[in-house]
Amino acid sequence: MNSVALLIGLGPLIGWGIYPTVTSKFGGRPTNQIFGSTLGTLIFAIVYMMISGLSIPTGMQFFLSLLSGAGWAFGQIMSFKAFRLVGSSRVMPITTALQLIVTALWGVFVLGNWPGLAFKIIGFLALIVIIIGATMTAWEENGSEDSSANLKKAVILLVIGVVGYWGYSAAPQAAHIDGMHAFLPQAIGMVLVAVIYCAFDIKEHNVFTNPVSYKQIISGFFFAFAALTYLVSAQPNMNGLATGFVLSQTSVVLATLTGIYVLREKKTPKETVVTIIGLVLILISACVTVFLK
Repeated sequence: MNSVALLIGLGPLIGWGIYPTVTSKFGGRPTNQIFGSTLGTLIFAIVYMMISGLSIPTGMQFFLSLLSGAGWAFGQIMSFKAFRLVGSSRVMPITTALQLIVTALWGVFVLGNWPGLAFKIIGFLALIVIIIGATMTAWEENGSEDSSANLKKAVILLVIGVVGYWGYSAAPQAAHIDGMHAFLPQAIGMVLVAVIYCAFDIKEHNVFTNPVSYKQIISGFFFAFAALTYLVSAQPNMNGLATGFVLSQTSVVLATLTGIYVLREKKTPKETVVTIIGLVLILISACVTVFLK
C-alpha cells in the first residue's frame, strides 16, 4: 500500500467522521439536515462529473443508481431523527454496526462470501462481537427511564433505516456499475427523497426558505468527499475493496469522539472508556468479516 493510496483511503475517515458532527453543529430539524446535505452532495457530484468527464449512465443503471441514493437518504433521515433522541456519539456506532451486519449477511447469503463452514463460524462470531461492541457504546452508567426509552426509539429508527443503507450498497451491485459512474445519479436520488420528505412538512416548517438548510450544504460536501474518496480507494489499483472498506469504517471512531468532545454530548469517564473499547471491537470485527474470502 503506497502513501497516496493510504491518504485517499483515509478520506472517508475525515468526511464521514466529521459529517454527523457538522450536521448536528449547524442544527435544524432532520428536514433541514437532509435537504441541505443532499443538496451539497449533488453540487459536489455535478462538479466532479464535469471535471472527470465521466458519462452519465442511462437506462436501468441510472434507475438503480438513483434508487441507491434514495435508499441512503431514507437511512440518513432515520439517523438524523435518532441524533435528536440520543446524540450522534451513540447513534454512529450503532448504525455502523447495523450496516456491517446487513452488508455481511447480504454477502454471505446472496453473493456467496465466507465459503466453507469454518469461515461462516468465524464470520458469525465476528457479527456477535459487533453487536456487543455497539451495545457497549450505548451503555449508560446512570441511565434514567427517559434515556432508556429514547435509546429504544433510536434503535428502532436505525433498524428501519438500515434497509435504506443496504439499498445504497446493493443497488449499484445489481446494476453492475462502478461507484464513480453511479455517483451523480445517486446524488439525484438523495435530493429527490429529501425534497419529497420536506414537502410533507412544508406547512409547519418550510425548509426551502430556512437559512440553516443552506448551511447544511457544507455538511453535504463532507459526505460527498468521503463517498468519492472511498470509491477511488476501493479501486483494484489503489487499496482494493476489502482494505478500502476497512479504512472507511475508521470514520466511526472520529464521528463518535467528535460527538463527545465537540458537541459536548455527555458521557461519564467510565462510559467513555467502555465506548472506546466497543469501537475497537467493532473495527476489529469489521476487519475479520471483510477479509474472510
